[in-house]
Amino acid sequence: MDEVVVLRLSNHLPELDRLAEAVEAFGERHGFPRKMIYQIRLVLDELLTNVISYGFSDDKNHEVEVEIRLADSRLLFRIEDDATPFDPMRADTPDLTSTLEDRAIGGLGIHLVRKLMDSVRYEYRDGKNRLFLEKIIS
Repeated sequence: MDEVVVLRLSNHLPELDRLAEAVEAFGERHGFPRKMIYQIRLVLDELLTNVISYGFSDDKNHEVEVEIRLADSRLLFRIEDDATPFDPMRADTPDLTSTLEDRAIGGLGIHLVRKLMDSVRYEYRDGKNRLFLEKIIS
């Protein structure tokens, strides 16, 4: 059964709780394993935290739209915002070989997104960042 959930979140970190609740409910409704729900929450939390924390150069209210779509054996996500253009797929791969003390700060979240999702695609169009994620349900 296909289902679509669209959340319109403001650019404030407490909104991440609303996102987490929606992901939990969606996952439970469809019988996803706990591990998969956790991974999805982790990915969306990381991406939205980055948008909210670093994407806006003003103190105005902005909307971040998150679409969660179940289609056959694929879980599809679209994150859309009017933040500063940023393609997370162009971010450098973090150094995973050095000790924690010697590593540069940042980059691990995007690395997790790449590892946990089966497909990640970015586009900037009509003044909006659009990030498309896909997770194959096995």
